[in-house]
Amino acid sequence: MNKYPLSLRRRLALEAWRISENMRIESHELRQLFWECTLRCNLNCRHCGSDCKNISTQPDMPKEDFLRVLDSVAANTNPNKVFVVITGGEPLMRPDLEACGREIYKKGFPWGIVTNGLAMTEKRLKSLVGSGMHTITVSLDGLEDEHNFMRGNPNSFQRAVEAIRMISAEKRLKSDVVTCVNRRSIKNLDAIKKLLISLGVTGWRLFTIFPAGRAAQDEELQLTSEEHRYLMEYIKRNRKEESRITLNYCCEGFMGDYEGDIRDHFYSCQAGVSVGSVLIDGSIGACASIRSDYHQGNIYEDDFWEVWQNRYEVYRDREWMRKGICADCNMFRYCKGNGMHLRDNNGDLLHCNLKKLYEKK
Repeated sequence: MNKYPLSLRRRLALEAWRISENMRIESHELRQLFWECTLRCNLNCRHCGSDCKNISTQPDMPKEDFLRVLDSVAANTNPNKVFVVITGGEPLMRPDLEACGREIYKKGFPWGIVTNGLAMTEKRLKSLVGSGMHTITVSLDGLEDEHNFMRGNPNSFQRAVEAIRMISAEKRLKSDVVTCVNRRSIKNLDAIKKLLISLGVTGWRLFTIFPAGRAAQDEELQLTSEEHRYLMEYIKRNRKEESRITLNYCCEGFMGDYEGDIRDHFYSCQAGVSVGSVLIDGSIGACASIRSDYHQGNIYEDDFWEVWQNRYEVYRDREWMRKGICADCNMFRYCKGNGMHLRDNNGDLLHCNLKKLYEKK
């Protein structure tokens, strides 16, 4: 049996969290809807889960097709409570992004984007805010050499920094920065933090790379167990001691006795529970990070709301994940098989963060 340490205090807190999670699964209220609006991208990142390109063989989804999905949602629930996240690819590649945003906002849905910042200008930022954009997340994966190494563009770091500076100064927006921590950048976390604080950033989310897309065979991007533990301790310490910026570990997986210390909440995979998605080809899915085929339908054949209400069983009852290393793990009760983005098409676990955390040298 895989046995991982867990203090009594942590176990009691996780039991309470588990009860509330079961209630959320039962109600499965849609709260976040991702729209993969394009597969085009102006960068060539080493860790891209979508394997996006500047020119994609898959055309951008017409905004009218996605707006019909929103009509289905708005007819059945309060659109003000469903946040639309426009992603890609790189959303700024769409010249009609503002037109998309205005129509989404008109229908009552708050919306935001995730961007690499390369194409962001002051004029574009004002235009997006004027179109109703509520939030924006910018990716910064290290200091200049590290970030450019990850992004494959010598100008990407400077452009991202300029974008973050502009965005942080825009008080009408809620914004944060997300960092992919790898074997290069983990050595410079304090320097990255100092830079972000100087740019006015108040929220910093960190994640580790999972083996999918281009990162699947790139061992240079994967942290060792020792580095993984260092990252957890770093986040834990800064959440206690640093008041200028709030650190959070993303939903990369259940982290055992670190739960409660590294995020604003305990771990849970909300894919298919409160998070849905519409992918570039119309596939109805969950979290946009899931690259394996767990699609529940297609907007060109199915009504989104009917699918949301009556399918997604594979997401909402995860007992099927109790196999392989999960079969006899003492943490399955709380982990529920880890995030869906860590499962392949056969349902096998690609990577367990908890196992990595406690591996010996």
